[in-house]
Amino acid sequence: MSVLVHIIGAPIACSSGVKDSWRDVANWAAGQLKTKFGDAVEICYFDLFDADCPPMPAGAQLPLVLINNEVLSSGGKISVPAI
Repeated sequence: MSVLVHIIGAPIACSSGVKDSWRDVANWAAGQLKTKFGDAVEICYFDLFDADCPPMPAGAQLPLVLINNEVLSSGGKISVPAI
């Protein structure tokens, strides 16, 4: 049985256009976690507006990191060591 990691973010509007920085960081984190844990971890990134995005807990902030559907972090940074 693998550990399920959901990372929820959203594109960010800035002066140079729209950036998908959280998706980029989530993909980098997924690579780090897969290298360390292999098939023991499954990582999924969701844009807040995706139809299949997990529900946001009350008061949650982006980026949101869920481990087996439990909140690990809300707001701040996506931390590979914390995951």
